[in-house]
Amino acid sequence: MIANVTLLVPGYEAGIEFFCGKLGFELVEDTPLGGGKRWVRVRPAGAAGTCLLLAAADGERQRAAIGEQGGGRVLGFLETADFDRDHARFVAAGVRFLEEPRREPYGVVAVFEDAFGNHWDLIGPA
Repeated sequence: MIANVTLLVPGYEAGIEFFCGKLGFELVEDTPLGGGKRWVRVRPAGAAGTCLLLAAADGERQRAAIGEQGGGRVLGFLETADFDRDHARFVAAGVRFLEEPRREPYGVVAVFEDAFGNHWDLIGPA
């Protein structure tokens, strides 16, 4: 099992605000590590398993990678059992969608951008 996937963010609070505040993720852990570093894990509310480990960028190389971790492609896939509900909730929270929802053989999907520039798919399976 993959326990965590690191996502570079400009700061811990900015990451928590977007993922927990706008997407409704739960804050699983926020542990100080000393020297201003923290172990911050979030995941979709009610989900089990893999978490996003929000890592505050440290140094120019990491700062330059914020929003580019997918290299211009979709970085993450957020699956929902109720696409219409979650799409409407995200829009109301100010999440920026890059396209209108579309039907594909695997379900309904729309690409959105996180607060840092990474692209994500919101997917409702067929």
